[in-house]
Amino acid sequence: MENLVLIVHIIVSLSVIGLVLIQHGKGADAGAAFGGGSSGSVFGVQGSSNFLTRATSICVTIFFCTSIALAFIASSKHEESSSADIAVENSELLEQNSQEATDNNSVSQDIPN
Repeated sequence: MENLVLIVHIIVSLSVIGLVLIQHGKGADAGAAFGGGSSGSVFGVQGSSNFLTRATSICVTIFFCTSIALAFIASSKHEESSSADIAVENSELLEQNSQEATDNNSVSQDIPN
């Protein structure tokens, strides 16, 4: 389940990036109003939202939903084990690793001096 949500999240995020990059900015019409082209006002003509803006808003909504879902999945994973259990496991692993390091560093006593 987590992998599916993650894949959808990545695809939607790339879609949002692509859709935002190919849209025509509102600032481009402001330059046309001061002598370049035919624009209705300084900030451009507000028309009905076209396909790109609707697709962007849908992708952004899906992006936020998948973000919340991934945060919920991550928090539910960490609730399964308490912080005391994690601390005990970490101390046991640290003790085991230090014991292995001492065993590896010790010189064999079979070799005469």
